[in-house]
Amino acid sequence: MNPERLHLTIKKQIKEQMKQIGNSNEDMLALLEAVVGIKNELLYIREYFRPLLKGEIYLSGEQVCEMLHISKRTLQQYRDDGLIPFIKLERKILFRESDIVKVLEDNYQH
Repeated sequence: MNPERLHLTIKKQIKEQMKQIGNSNEDMLALLEAVVGIKNELLYIREYFRPLLKGEIYLSGEQVCEMLHISKRTLQQYRDDGLIPFIKLERKILFRESDIVKVLEDNYQH
């Protein structure tokens, strides 16, 4: 089941239960808050956790920008200058997390 459909199914079930119990029931509101919290955690996991490929974690350009606190243009310049290694699969550009960490370690100044 896709995430949007799952969300709608859960939301519908909660609304039905709230009608039966009543909107003022504190237990039901606590349950709703818990469900929303779980939903947010699942969305975070879906966004930021990628499956491993041969033991490597691959990041998108957006994730690298967020990790390094740089703009997309700066990341492009780093790629052009050969400062950050990348992999191009068709039209998708990916970065090995280990390569990003190595660049950071190599350029760390005490």
